[in-house]
Amino acid sequence: MARTDWSQVVYDKQLATAKSVHKKLFVTQKILASELPEYIDAGWEKCKDYKSPKYVGIAKEKPVDEQFEDRIWLMFAGMGFYGLNAENGILISYDFSNDDLKERIGVLAVDDETALVGLCHASEAIIEKSFAAEITAFSDKISGIRKEVLKQFPGRKLKFIWASHNFIMNRRDLALLDKAGMAYFSDTTVEYYTDLAKHLGSCSRYQLLGSLFANQEIKNMDDKVPAIQGKMGGYTYYSFSIEPEKLLKIGYVLHRSEANKNMMPTYQRLIKKKRLQEVRSFVNDGGYFPNSIIISIDTNGKGLVFDQSASKVDSTISKIGILHIPKRYRSAYIIDGQHRLYGYSDSLYAETNTIPVVAFVDLERSEQIKLFMDINENQKAVPKSLRVTLNADMLWESPDFSEQRQALRSKIAQMLGEESTSPLNSRIVIGENESTPTRCITVEAIQSALKKCKFFDSYGKKNVLQKEGTFDCKDNQETCDLFYPFIEKCLLYIRETCLDEWDKGDQDSGMLTMNRGIQAVIRVIDDVVNMLVEKGMIQPKTQALDDMFGLIQYYLKPLTDYINNLNAEQRKDLRGYFGGGADTRFWRAYQKAIADMRPDFVPDGLEEFWQNETKIYNEETKSMLREIESKVKLLISERLGEYFGDSWLIKGLPKNIYSGAYGRQEHPAVLP
Repeated sequence: MARTDWSQVVYDKQLATAKSVHKKLFVTQKILASELPEYIDAGWEKCKDYKSPKYVGIAKEKPVDEQFEDRIWLMFAGMGFYGLNAENGILISYDFSNDDLKERIGVLAVDDETALVGLCHASEAIIEKSFAAEITAFSDKISGIRKEVLKQFPGRKLKFIWASHNFIMNRRDLALLDKAGMAYFSDTTVEYYTDLAKHLGSCSRYQLLGSLFANQEIKNMDDKVPAIQGKMGGYTYYSFSIEPEKLLKIGYVLHRSEANKNMMPTYQRLIKKKRLQEVRSFVNDGGYFPNSIIISIDTNGKGLVFDQSASKVDSTISKIGILHIPKRYRSAYIIDGQHRLYGYSDSLYAETNTIPVVAFVDLERSEQIKLFMDINENQKAVPKSLRVTLNADMLWESPDFSEQRQALRSKIAQMLGEESTSPLNSRIVIGENESTPTRCITVEAIQSALKKCKFFDSYGKKNVLQKEGTFDCKDNQETCDLFYPFIEKCLLYIRETCLDEWDKGDQDSGMLTMNRGIQAVIRVIDDVVNMLVEKGMIQPKTQALDDMFGLIQYYLKPLTDYINNLNAEQRKDLRGYFGGGADTRFWRAYQKAIADMRPDFVPDGLEEFWQNETKIYNEETKSMLREIESKVKLLISERLGEYFGDSWLIKGLPKNIYSGAYGRQEHPAVLP
């Protein structure tokens, strides 16, 4: 048997044809009409009649795994990879001693400098599954596949990608992928790069390559530009002009998304397609931007080579010379000007124009964010949700301990929304992600709930400790490492035991995965922890998570039972409240659900709250009855008056009723 059939990789016109195939959600066939019943039984549908009644056209939706492969394929095609497998994957040989041994690869994408090997796994519904066996088995074939691909496409950088749809990957599997040198693409990662490809076209490829091949050399790139060296704000900077195409290759925009979650700081807004098109049209019509693009060049502390010119001006501290910019992917972070830069992508002047740049060197994380916010506060306001996530970065090491804990709460909220193992992955609106019926929880809501809890230390003025937190280790990172696995495990338990409710989001009167529901859950978990800590039954700072989780689960089970058995009236009642009081009522209702089944669970203020609620209900009921009574009396008097005139009381009422009413008026009873 022959080795890899490389004719399966298509280019140019064949690529365009393949693209149209991958875009189709259905496969179609022409069959004999007599065969239609058996195809119908196999899940096909009739879709076309032919002139000859002897034949019919049938269609069938592609399986979910094939649709997912199509999506990854189209994403790479949209990024400008010029060579891809035609369809239905490609079989690649991995053993040079046995040509029969081949591995099916879902997507293979190549350009002049790189080759990407993508394995795709998809499920109809969201499920947890371990891929340990599959990853281990594939790892043994990586070396052979790499050699085979690079033999056909020499000189390329190669990366293996494991992409999954609707699978919840566990930490062990992610560690195995990392050990094997494979990148992991979750649903949110795929969504991010797909949107980016739609907006940026071929230049989005550099965002992807910057992530996959960070700090690796870009071949055949001229790295020298004339520049002026100066000082600003205690930092060295360089001012120069550069062809957009060069900056596009080394540039990287840190968008707040799961794709960039481990690359701090992630502060940029997503590029707007409409604005990008406007910029590109402006550039193609001969327009230009005289203001500089602001970047920070990352050298890992090594600095840049600057060949100072022998010519100098004695009256200035600025220096002129030749700057050696890095020839590395993801070495220049775009702080301001992403639309201007990417507007040159696929333009007529990407290689023949130059754009002005102000480049800082190794600008600190907090300074990058501060500079970004200072620039944008005077232009387009930074959205509140993005500001919250930025504060996590800016305040992480603040000398004010209260600000540190604020950053910690923001970080926990971000992790819950971004970590692939989190049950709230893709359920929290991070940065400028669009909200949906299921992605409807805000970072601010999580942060607010955590602030009301006693998990972390609270401080007054001059960093005076006011209350010690149950999980606080006096260091943000240590506290995060201790607390995050705990809250994730608690929420995983809630999801597993209330799966239908969890999937609702804010739809169908959902009670869990919306702001008030998840806030109440977090606060109830805090109540349980506080009770158990006070009784000396758990020690969160020293005790292993698995050792204490059984007790936590014991007190959470009544809550999950309550949520699973809520009827329509109860849902309407809870969701019908508005304002701050609604948040409290959710929380108290969840507390009561546990207290009713676990008598030793007695949170402060719970009994008093429900007593007050009962009184309020009683007063409200009396008030409503009085109002109804008054309206009924008025309605009766008006109708009787219309019929009998002013003497309706005598003429319109039976004599015994009139006499009785008159008697009660003379001698009114004392009503309770």
